[in-house]
Amino acid sequence: MKRRDLIKGLTLLPLAGGAIAETAQAAISPAPAAKRDLYKELGVRTFINTRGTITFMTGSLMHDEVVDTIKNSSKSFCMIDELQDKVGAKIAELTHAEAATVTSGAFSALMLGMAGVLTGLDAKKAAMLPHLEGTGMKTEVIMQKGHDIGYNQALTNCGVKIIQVDGVEELERTISDKTALLHFLNANANNGKIGHEEWLRIAKKHNIPTMIDMAADVPPVENLWKFNDLGYDLVCCSGGKAIRGPQSSGILMGKKDLIAAARLSASPRSNTIGRGHKVNKEEILGLYVALERFINTADSEWKLWEDQIATIDNTVKVLKGVTTRKFVPPFANHVPTLEVKWDPAVVKISTQQMTENLRNGNPSIEINPGRNSMSIATFVMIPGEEKIVARRLKEEFTKAAV
Repeated sequence: MKRRDLIKGLTLLPLAGGAIAETAQAAISPAPAAKRDLYKELGVRTFINTRGTITFMTGSLMHDEVVDTIKNSSKSFCMIDELQDKVGAKIAELTHAEAATVTSGAFSALMLGMAGVLTGLDAKKAAMLPHLEGTGMKTEVIMQKGHDIGYNQALTNCGVKIIQVDGVEELERTISDKTALLHFLNANANNGKIGHEEWLRIAKKHNIPTMIDMAADVPPVENLWKFNDLGYDLVCCSGGKAIRGPQSSGILMGKKDLIAAARLSASPRSNTIGRGHKVNKEEILGLYVALERFINTADSEWKLWEDQIATIDNTVKVLKGVTTRKFVPPFANHVPTLEVKWDPAVVKISTQQMTENLRNGNPSIEINPGRNSMSIATFVMIPGEEKIVARRLKEEFTKAAV
């Protein structure tokens, strides 16, 4: 019987025959295609990540509701600026900021924030960046010596020159009519003589905008609003990492006028330095959902991480020649972490060999190696992977025991 004859016949059946019709329809419908494992297809190694949210290791893993948001939002069109307006207002409310916008990573937040400080709401100036000479725009950014790191390329991309200072007196001497911004790196707060509040006080005294880079510094969740509450004009944060939004997303939040100015240099505008820093609807909405989730589940997530660390700790600390220590790094990946050390006289394995054995095992595991030691974080693991890590460590230590 032909397919169209079968369907025609089914339509003549009474309603009670609906189940038969459904069965017949199922029989002639194509089976759903099997999902492709592209990592396997392409020969790309995947692994359990015990190191943390490192960009070259693809950052972190998005939660299912974030992935669902990305998938669902991909099926409709909208105006990017309208979406940025609405999502930015929600993010600002969550973070105690006057305004916010989604960027393509924390680096992008830094660059766009710097651009907004330089140009204000002048679109003609935005189109001139990074060429500052003869424009009337200021040209210098001041930061402490211990705060000048590679990511500050985001600032110099806008054409400014970075001036390093060491202490309050030098800062006061260095401020001039060329000073556009006083920039602070939260992760290196202890690497300078001037703290958060003193930095702000001096900036406000001279009426100079401030920006703080806290890209990887959540948790603690309170950091999402701490620096807005303190009075920093711009705050830059990654949207990936522990927030677990899209790895290519970030947040620029702060004063309303400066966020509006920053957006003059951002995509979808085409004649600015930020055109290549594009974020689409999926990333904007995915980040928003991830941020909401991160704030609402911060306490329960922390408890999960502690329990995962305890699982690994309880497995390996009883092994001969192995000692452990639990700690929380003060900045960047501020999460429960386990240091595992071994006595090379008792456990005959080098750190390099341990790293290779775990990397080449099945499943592959990446660790953060030290000297006869490693540090392990679980906050980017899928629940249950901590048991695999514990088992593999026990196997390697047991094999290497004298």
